[in-house]
Amino acid sequence: MTPLILIVEDEEPLAEMLRYNLDKSGFRTMVAVTGEEALQKVDMELPDLAVVDWMLPERSGIEVCRVLRARDDTRKLPIIMLTARGEEGDRVLGLEAGADDYVVKPYSPRELIARINALLRRSEVQSALPQKEYAGVVVDLDAHKVTRDGAPVRLSPTCFKLLTTLMERPGYVFSRDRLLGRVWGGDVFVEPRTVDVHIRRLRQALNARGGCDLIRTVRASGYAIDEQQDA
Repeated sequence: MTPLILIVEDEEPLAEMLRYNLDKSGFRTMVAVTGEEALQKVDMELPDLAVVDWMLPERSGIEVCRVLRARDDTRKLPIIMLTARGEEGDRVLGLEAGADDYVVKPYSPRELIARINALLRRSEVQSALPQKEYAGVVVDLDAHKVTRDGAPVRLSPTCFKLLTTLMERPGYVFSRDRLLGRVWGGDVFVEPRTVDVHIRRLRQALNARGGCDLIRTVRASGYAIDEQQDA
């Protein structure tokens, strides 16, 4: 699926220039002009990477970065900080707040896109680790096996892909469309209700030996794997 980049920049010409270059390079983009709007956009759809300006209305880029790092669903989100500040102390502050990279204005769009691609590749490597674990559920990607609290869980290939996708970002609500793209592929026509059917099968398999229901359904939004059902 085409990576989605969140641009958080309050200077419209700079935001539009960056959006144009990212769109031209094959990315999907969404733009926020304030720190608060950026957090709202993340709640609506989780990006694959965020480019955040330091100086923003309402919440600074540093604050946005710290909030994203404190949340379970965005803790590993790649973040590039944009700023006119070039002093070493400022760079350190940005990195300590959780930014993965730091670009000083004025910058070359080509260089920034190269850094975006580098961070996305690093993120893909990390997400492709051979084992994922959450709330007692362990997914062994190499052996193609799943256990819950040590007991085997038998899943169809589709349910295995579905669980693997949900476990990439515990707590994050994946829309049906996003799950369709990730699990079935964007070039295959599948009814959205098919997701519901496989979620039901996945839930039954995970709960076959008892234990709390880890699959959270958000009406009109989608699904998440989340042990904090009431959060």
